Amino acid sequence: MHRVLVIDDDDRIRSLLVEYLSARGMAVCSAASGLEGLAQLKSKAIDLVVLDVMMPEMDGFAVLQKIRGQGNTPVIMLTARGDDIDRIVGLEMGADDYLAKPFNPRELLARIQAVMRRSAAFPSQTTTALQAGPLRIDPDCRTCTLDDQDVELTTTEFEILRTLVANAGRVIPRERLMELARGEDYAAFDRSVDVHVSNIRRKLGDDPKRPRLIKTVRGVGYTLPRNPE
Repeated sequence: MHRVLVIDDDDRIRSLLVEYLSARGMAVCSAASGLEGLAQLKSKAIDLVVLDVMMPEMDGFAVLQKIRGQGNTPVIMLTARGDDIDRIVGLEMGADDYLAKPFNPRELLARIQAVMRRSAAFPSQTTTALQAGPLRIDPDCRTCTLDDQDVELTTTEFEILRTLVANAGRVIPRERLMELARGEDYAAFDRSVDVHVSNIRRKLGDDPKRPRLIKTVRGVGYTLPRNPE
C-alpha cells in the first residue's frame, strides 16, 4: 500500500484527494501547511508527497527544498495552470513530476502510479550493478557513485541515468527518457527531461558546455560514453 502525503492549503482539494486516493487503496494523510507537512514527514513513513506550490507562510518551493535536504522522497508538485516557470523551477529543485491546476484526480493517480513504478518500491528489471568508467549504478540498492563518491539522485533522475549507463555508447531518444520522466502522457514540446538531465549533470559535476559524461545529440537525445574519461 502506497503511503501518500498531500500538502495543500485548500481544504476542498485536500478532502477530495484523501477520499479519492484512499478509495483506490492508498494510505493518505494530509497537511494544510508546509510546516505541518514537514512535521508529518519526520514522524511518518511516506512513499510520495503531493505538494502545492502556492501556499501562505511557506510555499511549495521552500517545502521541496526542505524535503530534498532530508532525502529523495518522490514529490509531485501542483502548479497554477499555464505557469511554466513554476514547473521548471520545481523540476530544477528536484521534483519528480508536476500537474497543473485544475486537474482530474484520475490523472494525478496515474502520475502517482508512474512515479512509484520508478521508485525503490518497484526495482528496475536490471538488477546487476552497471558501470561506465568512474560512474557506477546499483539498481538493487538504488545507489549511484562517481569515483567512489555517493551521488544523491531523485527517483526520476536515477531512472534516467540508469537507462543511459545501461545503454552506454548508444544514443537514447528524448522520447524514451521522457517516458521515464513523466510516463507516456507527455506533450511533444515538453522539456521536463532536459531539466532532469541538467540536474543530473550538476550533481555529477559535468560541465554542460563540455560534458564528459552525458552528451547531447542534437535533434535526437542523449548518450553516455562506454568509457568516459
